[in-house]
Amino acid sequence: MKNLLKLTLLLLVATTFASCEKDNSYVDPGLDVSLYNISGTWQLETWNNGEALAEGSYVYIELSYRDGNRFTIYQNLDSFGPRRITGSYNLYTDESLGSVIRGMYDYENGDWTSRYVIRNLYTDRMTWIATDNADNVSLYKRCDGVPQEILDLFKEEIDSEKDEE
Repeated sequence: MKNLLKLTLLLLVATTFASCEKDNSYVDPGLDVSLYNISGTWQLETWNNGEALAEGSYVYIELSYRDGNRFTIYQNLDSFGPRRITGSYNLYTDESLGSVIRGMYDYENGDWTSRYVIRNLYTDRMTWIATDNADNVSLYKRCDGVPQEILDLFKEEIDSEKDEE
């Protein structure tokens, strides 16, 4: 009887281990959306729900939490020439949407046109979805910094701001 009980227990344990297979469906959950994790320089890769930027067009956004949640945008999309735009931003949690970023331009030029839900934040990329238009989806990739040739276009402006500090 003891042998039969041991054999039954052994078969049960063996069956349990044999039925387990490795789960290869792990999905990286990404990073928590926080001021620290979104801080850095980001380049707009696609917008309008997957549309690539026109050749020669660019948007870089620098997000810094160390000096009062400041942003600097370098872009040449909506004007004749390149622009450098500064301001501050805020990150908050909306119970139904999740983490939302909103920005306010310097010099009393108002708020960003939209507020954006930040999704799929990883060390190298993040997605912004406009709260007022779910088709307005932008993918940003992290980069080492704004290219020097773009910074050179704004050298005097940047130097002037440094002198004011």
